[in-house]
Amino acid sequence: MAVLAATAGGALGAPAAADGETSPGRVEFPTHCLPDAEGSTAARIEVDDPAPRAGDTVTVTYRLDRTPLPPPAEVALPAPTGRILLGGAQTGEVAVAAAGGPGEAVMKGSFVVTGGGPITLTPGGYALAGAACAAAGPSAPVAARLTVAPLPVMNLRGLALGASYGEPGARVRVTGAGFTPGAAVTVAGRAGAAGTADRAAATADRSGAFTAELVVADPGTTGVVAYEGAAWSAERGARPEAYTVVEPVPAVGSLTMTQAGAAITLGAVGYGGAAGAAGRIGTVTVVDTRGPGAGRWTLRGRLTGFTGADGAPVPGASLSWTPVCGGGCGAGPAGAVGAEGAVLASGAGGTSTIDATVTLRLPAYTRPGRYRAALTLTLS
Repeated sequence: MAVLAATAGGALGAPAAADGETSPGRVEFPTHCLPDAEGSTAARIEVDDPAPRAGDTVTVTYRLDRTPLPPPAEVALPAPTGRILLGGAQTGEVAVAAAGGPGEAVMKGSFVVTGGGPITLTPGGYALAGAACAAAGPSAPVAARLTVAPLPVMNLRGLALGASYGEPGARVRVTGAGFTPGAAVTVAGRAGAAGTADRAAATADRSGAFTAELVVADPGTTGVVAYEGAAWSAERGARPEAYTVVEPVPAVGSLTMTQAGAAITLGAVGYGGAAGAAGRIGTVTVVDTRGPGAGRWTLRGRLTGFTGADGAPVPGASLSWTPVCGGGCGAGPAGAVGAEGAVLASGAGGTSTIDATVTLRLPAYTRPGRYRAALTLTLS
């Protein structure tokens, strides 16, 4: 049976640090023990991992180098028990129990780290040799500290591409979500793990979403990313979306368009009434000799606004057309042309002829005069 020799204010058998020395985690504090003893406790707290992560289990050791004990002078040394107080980013206490050999006052316990930030460990009360001891004051000094890595933040950033492939110079619509509201976002091409010179800028709206158009000119591009900050990172960027740059296939032959007269003259509109002026475009002939595999062609039209001789615009002017197509092509839908443009016809191979009747409707009491607009036809 181990025997502890002590008097009130006496010393435990374990060696204490010499004068002028400081052991890691060693503190001293005034102590009151029941049934009746006063004195100073010298204790040490040690941890097996000073820099854990959230979810890790940390083992702590509580050593008593010196402690006051009640009389009699010689008492049996039962297994010590105690507690360590947690503070800072995690509060609570750790129960510790005997873990040393005969004659030693060494206690151990463990706890699970629940979050990030600094955690302090302070000696708490202990039971030893039939006595219950605690700091004679608010608390003992902090004996050890842990630095816990912050919890990882889930990255919800993501993006989608309007197309997964295209020829060099293609414009790709990029939409993103999950970004920081109001943040500046960079959209960039990627060639494997490296970036390319293809860049576009956007700003996330208050919901964290954005829309951008990226011109993919680098033939080595294999993906597109979006990120906040100076460079892409897994924490502040959306994962790459695959994109393939395809080289255009040379077509045999040619695709040409001719028109029988480019001018369109519309009739007069009576003043005061919201009437319409009718007319027709000059017949367009499309010849496609590119051969099989060349793909379909599309003929589109786009109209500017009407302006008078003095530069005044026509408010609410609307020009609509009804396309007609012959020779194997398909006519576009009837409706307004406008600045956004509309499809006149589409087809593939051979010779096609396209016509369209047009109607201009003006608001009532439009100022009299001659008005002009430009209708542009584009074949692609």
